Amino acid sequence: MHMPITHNETKNMQVAPRPPAPPGPILGEEAEIEAAKKDNRQFAVLYTRYYEQVYRFAYQRLDSKDLAGDICAQTFLNAMTHLQGYQHKGLPFVCWLYRIAGNELQQLFRKNSRHRTLNIETSGIHAMMDEIEVDNLGGYHDRMLDILPDLPEDELQLIEMRYFEKRPFKEIGDILQITENNAKVKVYRILEKMKKRITSKN
Repeated sequence: MHMPITHNETKNMQVAPRPPAPPGPILGEEAEIEAAKKDNRQFAVLYTRYYEQVYRFAYQRLDSKDLAGDICAQTFLNAMTHLQGYQHKGLPFVCWLYRIAGNELQQLFRKNSRHRTLNIETSGIHAMMDEIEVDNLGGYHDRMLDILPDLPEDELQLIEMRYFEKRPFKEIGDILQITENNAKVKVYRILEKMKKRITSKN
């Protein structure tokens, strides 16, 4: 199966409308989470704040607004259902939502891998080429595009978050529940492996 590749520069995404947050005092994130645990109506505050980020996270890996909306809805339903077990450990709440969304996406891809789409940006490809110190950008660009869809899903996620979503290593680590340094090491190992394939004469 050849994974579809689309260019983010040409994608015109309109995020589905979000319901307004209920009126009330502005609280810190931890306090908002605790309030939602006591009264699930207060979960609307978290939903409103993070809906667009979670939607974009899903849409980045799909090419269907309807599917992205479904993943987003299921993510927040699961988050609300399991909120009592959530423990605030200093990480942004949205990282937990990304993990839930990632699990939902994996379930979808296992059922139908055709839904998996790689949305790239030219600037991200250029950044990767710079990182692996390949000078002949024009000569290797197409080989890079051929290699990316063949990466294992866990490696593709790292490349996706780093170069096409432009996330810092700290945030990548928070989302994947690994250290910042571990995220950095994993990314550069993947790049080194890709460089060997790109520059191979075979």
